Amino acid sequence: MINFFGPKLAEHIFRWDKVMRSASLPPLASDAPHVLLAMNVYWEQFVNMYALLAASLRARGVRVSVLVNDGVLPACEKCLLVNEASGLGLHQTDFKEVKKIFAPLGVELIRFSDYITTAEQQACVQQADTIDLAHISSYRLHDIAVGEHALAGALRYFAKGTLDHEPEATPVLRAYLAAALMTEQVMQRLLEQHQFTSVCCHHGIYIPQGIVGEVARQHNVRVVNWNVAYREKCFIFSHGDTYHHTLLSEPATAWENIPWTPALDKTITDYLVSRHSGSKDWISFNRAPEENTQKIIQQLGIDPQKPVIALLTNVIWDAQLHYPTNIFPNMIEWVKATIAYFATRPDLQLVIRIHPAELKGTIPSRQLMLAEIQQAFPQLPSNIFVIPPDSPMSTYVIGELCNAAIIYGTKTGVELVSSGIPTIVAGEAWIKHKGLTIDPASMAEYTAALDRLPVAARLDAAAIQRAKLYAYHFFYRRMIPVSCIQPGKSIYFTVQLNNLAAILPGADLGLDIICDGITTGAPFVYPDEQASSTLSTTPTGAWLDMR
Repeated sequence: MINFFGPKLAEHIFRWDKVMRSASLPPLASDAPHVLLAMNVYWEQFVNMYALLAASLRARGVRVSVLVNDGVLPACEKCLLVNEASGLGLHQTDFKEVKKIFAPLGVELIRFSDYITTAEQQACVQQADTIDLAHISSYRLHDIAVGEHALAGALRYFAKGTLDHEPEATPVLRAYLAAALMTEQVMQRLLEQHQFTSVCCHHGIYIPQGIVGEVARQHNVRVVNWNVAYREKCFIFSHGDTYHHTLLSEPATAWENIPWTPALDKTITDYLVSRHSGSKDWISFNRAPEENTQKIIQQLGIDPQKPVIALLTNVIWDAQLHYPTNIFPNMIEWVKATIAYFATRPDLQLVIRIHPAELKGTIPSRQLMLAEIQQAFPQLPSNIFVIPPDSPMSTYVIGELCNAAIIYGTKTGVELVSSGIPTIVAGEAWIKHKGLTIDPASMAEYTAALDRLPVAARLDAAAIQRAKLYAYHFFYRRMIPVSCIQPGKSIYFTVQLNNLAAILPGADLGLDIICDGITTGAPFVYPDEQASSTLSTTPTGAWLDMR
């Protein structure tokens, strides 16, 4: 059966009714911007942010509607298989709880069932059952990639990079395809009947968010996607598409001309050091890393006199999207091809660091890279070493030991080049095409890049400076802080404030930037280089908890 992400933790949901008892929202003008917050599923991890966005937008005179799946979809992003052996069940949204949360905020709640009949839902299920399995991933309806998003949702459900050897793969994939078809129909009708300024939803991928965004773009409605960022109390917002795509295409002019100062250099340098343990992050996988260089060398058994190349993986199932410029069909094939290459290079040592999130992430992976490697290479060449995901060895110390690094899609590439480590990008990492990495566009170019290893020297001072500029932009400008957000004891976060004044225009620069971006299309870039000197004078420790 489907397990839902986490328990229902009502104590984590902020009580807006308490704040609104002594506050009033501005009346809506006839020409007020109209924003659709496509929350879609009642997911405790994100409902606080949606409610905060709704309150902040309404406080700025914006008309807000909130879209909620009220039990229509047979599968969605909230559905997960967690150590369960049996089939698929329905996800029923607790619509009464949703109404209770949003009622004090003067927003309109829109239900999926308002835009699709029971008969039409059944027709979508029947249609999903008739499409050939081999064609689902490429299936399009009204030029919407419903099949790609359905497959991404199913892979996430199983926490695997493929559906091979999953007894329930067929019904699960068809359930996600039916949900994609239903979402497409709901969104088509909704956007035909309402004129929205923008549509805002988290991630921008999976089911139903991916379909919501595709249909909105088709109707020329601005799309805003968001997600929790790495730094505490921060969020990444992007225009037009998921940040998985937009951070790849963002022009260098957005960051390469930041006026650099010693203070900014210290800010990003200190933060990058903190990344070793994640002390300034709310997303981290190794809080107590092993950083003793000699101990790591001895445990791995590598020869310190021979060049070492690091290979850093991602979680196999995560964000399985189509990138047209990818050399390899998937990350597993990249790892296998790279091992096969290094088997022919005894002059080099390859250290494969498997991502700790495979085991320690929010959704533990059910397809492990170590098992894939062992299956393909029962006996690894003596110059290739694998660090399993549960190892406390510091990825950053391993990087420092290396002559160069090879990555696929990990954001650790930002940190590698900031440390001067030459880096080859074989997939679609955000550091790609920034003038900082080796970015092969074909298998021949990838092999040629490997042939040039080891490199003669680390990145020069100019390259490191450019890398720090981008790292600062990535971690401090694209990650927008929100003052009233407080991390919880788990991945959940709470809202902490005691009156509406804390979220009004001018009270929180981060919220101002987010709301302006949603309503006007302004850039989602936090001017930390200007704001830090002002914010540094603000008293700390002033959290007000309303629970």
